[in-house]
Amino acid sequence: MSTVHGGPSRLDGPPASSAPSAGRQPEDSGPAVDLPDVPFRADGIELIGETQGSGYREPPSLVRRADGQAIQLTRLLYLVLEAIDGNRSVDEVAEHASARFGRLVSPDNVRTLISSQLLPLGLLRLADGSQPEVKKADPLLGMRFRYTVTDPDRTRKLTAPFAVLFNPLIVVAVCAAFLASCWWVLMVKGLGSATHDAFANPAMVLLVLAVTVLSAGFHEFGHAAAARRGGATPGAMGAGLYLIWPAFFTDVTDSYRLGRGGRIRTDLGGLYFNAIVAVAIMGIWWATGFDALLLVVVTQILQMVRQLLPLVRFDGYHILADATGVPDLFQRIKPTLLGLLPWRRTAPEAQVLKPWARAVVTTWVLVTVPLLLFSLAMMVISLPRLLGTAWASVLKQQSQLTESLAAGDIAGAAVRALAIAAVALPVVGIFYVLLRLVRQLTTGLWQKTRGKAIQRGVAMAAVAAVTAGLAWAWWPGADTYRPVQPYERGTLADVTTAVFPTSSSSTLREGRAGKTVALWPAGAAKPTREQPQLSMVMVPRTDSAATGGRAADGGAAAPPSWVFPFNQPAAPEEGDNQALAVNTQDGTVVYDVAFALVWAEDGDTVDTTNEAYAFASCSDCAAVAVGFQVVLIVGQADVIVPENLSAAANYNCVRCLTYALANQLVLTLDGPLSEDGMDRLNALWAEIAEFGRNLQNVPLSEIQERLNAFKAQVMDIVQNDPSATRTSPTPGTTATPTPGSSQAPSPGVTTPTVPAGTTTADPTPTTPVTGGAATENPAPTAEPTVAPTVGPTESAPATPAPTSTGG
Repeated sequence: MSTVHGGPSRLDGPPASSAPSAGRQPEDSGPAVDLPDVPFRADGIELIGETQGSGYREPPSLVRRADGQAIQLTRLLYLVLEAIDGNRSVDEVAEHASARFGRLVSPDNVRTLISSQLLPLGLLRLADGSQPEVKKADPLLGMRFRYTVTDPDRTRKLTAPFAVLFNPLIVVAVCAAFLASCWWVLMVKGLGSATHDAFANPAMVLLVLAVTVLSAGFHEFGHAAAARRGGATPGAMGAGLYLIWPAFFTDVTDSYRLGRGGRIRTDLGGLYFNAIVAVAIMGIWWATGFDALLLVVVTQILQMVRQLLPLVRFDGYHILADATGVPDLFQRIKPTLLGLLPWRRTAPEAQVLKPWARAVVTTWVLVTVPLLLFSLAMMVISLPRLLGTAWASVLKQQSQLTESLAAGDIAGAAVRALAIAAVALPVVGIFYVLLRLVRQLTTGLWQKTRGKAIQRGVAMAAVAAVTAGLAWAWWPGADTYRPVQPYERGTLADVTTAVFPTSSSSTLREGRAGKTVALWPAGAAKPTREQPQLSMVMVPRTDSAATGGRAADGGAAAPPSWVFPFNQPAAPEEGDNQALAVNTQDGTVVYDVAFALVWAEDGDTVDTTNEAYAFASCSDCAAVAVGFQVVLIVGQADVIVPENLSAAANYNCVRCLTYALANQLVLTLDGPLSEDGMDRLNALWAEIAEFGRNLQNVPLSEIQERLNAFKAQVMDIVQNDPSATRTSPTPGTTATPTPGSSQAPSPGVTTPTVPAGTTTADPTPTTPVTGGAATENPAPTAEPTVAPTVGPTESAPATPAPTSTGG
């Protein structure tokens, strides 16, 4: 289960602010309600005092109600509330407030402040002496479903021993050990063995998860202990739901008593305790050797990075708020945006912050608001795909849960159950956030347009239009709720295409979604989303597609014509070898052979490419391409990445055959061949070249065997040459299996010093060549067939049944 800690909770968000403009006395409007001659504060009211290090021009003062809600008051309101002690009359309260405020405050002023401000905020008892009914702040980005685990007294007792950990010497030692642990785990040890050990044993996964959850609770101890270290008193601790994640919380509202440094220390206390957990886990790993425990170090790092984000009320938000002395950043969004308007820059609400604090808050608003709106839009747009993916994941995990229970694997079953919860909880949280947002917006519009028929009609029409748009975007369709597939990129363009499929092009383009038609042989199993089949999608070529020649170490010339719905292969570069056989004439056979011997010297970059392509689009025809390359590296080469690739494809073919074979040998020599060895190699290469010139007379089934025999002879010459293998015959010469790739330039490879090979295009016989390993296509195909083969050392011929089509 994904667990997030909410950081130093400030009582469901920043202090509520409600007061007349700072420094202004209210007009004498008389009492709004019946007031007692001697006002009383409501039970549980706590006067916190003026905010230290405030970013406001006139620092506000804070009080806390019995329900834990902090209220931000102007200095005048705070002085009036401070003077109300249950003994002073209204006149005496006015006299006391005037003395403290430095300006005259009349009894009528006091009555106005009591009736219009203090009573609605739930800070005073009602006229009949009863306690006021208060409504706690309910911000959209606040924590929900809170469950208190410890009361304030128990929290203070539990966290008192941990305050000593904030001794400067201990802090420096822990931070140094944490940084060293992070470096060693991430840069030296790595996480491969840790991941393998954890997922090979479900019990270890549960252990790592349990430690991670407990560390999130320990994070809250850090906030409480840091508050105690500064002299503040921490409050209740518990758990709840923040946005869409489970979260722990600690009430450290009392840290408002502290200065800027004390508040920031409280904010950083949770991150510091995450570092302590990471260091402790490293000690346990050193003692036990369980690599899976190292994953806990990574989870601590990830939690710390996420907590530092200042966009929502994580630790980073509180750090920014306390550093600027503006505890109500989200409440400053509206006045900040209005203050950016030229005609509102001098408005009083835009000038309440100090210049430097206003600049910081404005920057935060300009970054946070677009990101939150973008996140909300993406949440709404991608919700159908998210639901489809979540449902598919739950079904898969449920199936595995059943299998684990049937096998008696309790640990595995617990892991699957937690996986189901981890998938379900975010989905439930998203629905909850969206429903609350819709309800708040609708209720707010309804109340603000009360008595304004036209404005209310426009507002409700806008709400109806948004609702209709969401219903259209979320309406079940062919792909609306399709689960996200591993091959999808998930770009913004893909999200837009998912919502507006008609706006996407129906033509296939590289890197984009499109529509096409696939033809499958009768009786063949068709691919499904659950069981896809690998195929090549041919992208239609454009009129500007290159049709240049082929020339590099015996490569083929430009094909006579190009009718295929995909671009022809790129021309070979210097040092590369390419055979390209293209046949578009009925009743003919086209051979293309490219043999090359390449020498590379000490220090060269060896990235030569050997390719063979056979394409046909005709009737009763065949195309055969054979590429053979030997690469000899004399001395030490730091980079050896040769590539070997073959591909055979037919398009609109009737009784046609395509055969492509790429065969490559890479050898490393300690030194140059001796004179005798060079003579033997030249003689062998002349024999190989003659074989290539007469390849059309060799049955296809024998070509690969003959080429392998030539490779063995080359290796024998090199291995038995004392100049090439100074150390020992076997280790000194290596045949390197080479992983294939699509393309590779080779600037550091020299040209061959012996005949490089031949290319032939022979007159076409009346019937296709037989006896080869390729397959014939007896029936017409309305769409192209492509089957690339990329092998480690050599590529077998391939002409499979149709797999995909170009649109």
